[in-house]
Amino acid sequence: MKAIVYDKYGPPDVLKLTEVEKPVPKDNQVLVKIRAASVNYGNLVLLKGEPFLARFAFGLLKPKYPIPGGDIAGQVEVVGKEVTQFQPGDEVFGDLSGCGWGGFAEYVAVPENALVLKPANLSFEEAAAVPMASVTALQSLRDKGEIQAGQKVLIYGASGGVGTFAIQIAKAIGAEVTAVCSTRNVDIAKSIGADHVIDYTKEDFTQKTERYDVILGANGSQPISVYKRALNSNGIFVHVGGSGTQMFQAMVMGPWISMIERKKVGIFLQRANQKDLIYIKELLETDKVKPVIDRQYTLVEVPEAFKYFAEGHAQGKVVISV
Repeated sequence: MKAIVYDKYGPPDVLKLTEVEKPVPKDNQVLVKIRAASVNYGNLVLLKGEPFLARFAFGLLKPKYPIPGGDIAGQVEVVGKEVTQFQPGDEVFGDLSGCGWGGFAEYVAVPENALVLKPANLSFEEAAAVPMASVTALQSLRDKGEIQAGQKVLIYGASGGVGTFAIQIAKAIGAEVTAVCSTRNVDIAKSIGADHVIDYTKEDFTQKTERYDVILGANGSQPISVYKRALNSNGIFVHVGGSGTQMFQAMVMGPWISMIERKKVGIFLQRANQKDLIYIKELLETDKVKPVIDRQYTLVEVPEAFKYFAEGHAQGKVVISV
């Protein structure tokens, strides 16, 4: 089968399309013919081996997983004899980040709990755009942000993969959502349900009198103190993505702030979870959430897709058609 592989950390140019052995599923695995995949921030971490701490999980000197790619959508081709949830022909989507990656290829063999039946109202490309970003948004808002209906929520970096899902999930839960993004993304944020949109090139949200119950930092480079000032007295800031400095501040200062004040500051790392993806599937099927896709590339164009994604200006998701 054809697959994108790499044997050293580096820029997108280290990714090569080549022929590798088609996987054979184990008794507890499903063989999926991949129809589409998508690019996430975690893919960049695997590609570059940065931050360095990530190498303790992904390979210290060279990549532990030679085929990158986490989000996939496709059709079940073979099931192992212990598999109970799927059968050949089923259309599925899922997140492979917890079971060895391997999504930028024509086939992958994975445990059945990495997959969920694909919503019938989504194409393979749309479904592939969903898993990692949507579950990140859900878990960070619900589990770390403790979001409740009626609360005021601010999403900083609202136009990327996590941000576009965060807007919609927060609205589905019943929150009043303010999105912060650049001028070119204002219309997108409005179209997916944001109650208020702040163009950070024209306005500084910290200069406003509004205070928020939950602030999700999906991107940005502001100091933690900036977000803390915009929180209600018992508000919660959750760092999901952004500059390394911001992440460091959230890791180091967050526990201290949370201990001495009623406000909480924390950092969140997503974990693949079938139950949460099923919850997202239900939101997709009822049109409460929809993926926003910026660009589509082919398998041979994966290096170009990474280069574009790494620029940090994607509107929603970057998808790979296999």
